[in-house]
Amino acid sequence: MTDESWDTIADWYAALLRAGSALHDFNRDVLLALLPDELSGLRVLDLGCGEGIITRALAARGAAATGIDPSPRLIEHARAAGTPGPGTVVYAVDDGCVLGTVADGSVDRMTAGLSLSHVPDLDAALAAVRRVLVPRGTLAFSIPHPCFVAPHASWTTATDGTARRVVGDYLAEGFWRSDNPRAVRRAGNQHRTLATYLAAPLRHGFTLEAVTEPTPTAHVAARRPKRAGLPPFLVVRVRSA
Repeated sequence: MTDESWDTIADWYAALLRAGSALHDFNRDVLLALLPDELSGLRVLDLGCGEGIITRALAARGAAATGIDPSPRLIEHARAAGTPGPGTVVYAVDDGCVLGTVADGSVDRMTAGLSLSHVPDLDAALAAVRRVLVPRGTLAFSIPHPCFVAPHASWTTATDGTARRVVGDYLAEGFWRSDNPRAVRRAGNQHRTLATYLAAPLRHGFTLEAVTEPTPTAHVAARRPKRAGLPPFLVVRVRSA
């Protein structure tokens, strides 16, 4: 078992995405599909921005985008990547459970791409999101699909030769860490059930607007053949009161 953190894997992670990661590109695209094509004049906060893959895409649609992440090293990589425009980008090191750098009611829309599965306290994060969003502001988030990315899940081969996902400990919520030295989740991950991720925003007064389990594209299937028949992500949009 490794003892990695997001700071210790930041250089590797940034290089992975800059080289072109089919799954991360797919995640960015399905998440942005829940937002307007034109974001000019809107203040958009990207929670858990990592090296900025989604934050840059928001700016490309014209948003005044802010990316926050608790990893100083990932924020360094995000800043080094620049801003594609026509919108603007600023970055800050911040805790997604607190959003201490963000003022109340100062954000029109929020994104959280594959990041809520890393916050240790989902309720605290959603309370912070609710605080900083304007009335009727939206949060669009994606997470690794919890039905298939569960602790100790593995692959097996069926009698017809096709890959099948074997899932164990699905109901055991909590922190876990992959022992795969080339996996993102070696830095740790919070496993929560599908019901938890859908019920928590409702408990905080959000209205559920969209839920998708996107089918992998041909490009994703070609790069990750085992995932061809499984949705890699759960993608959700909620609106504040």
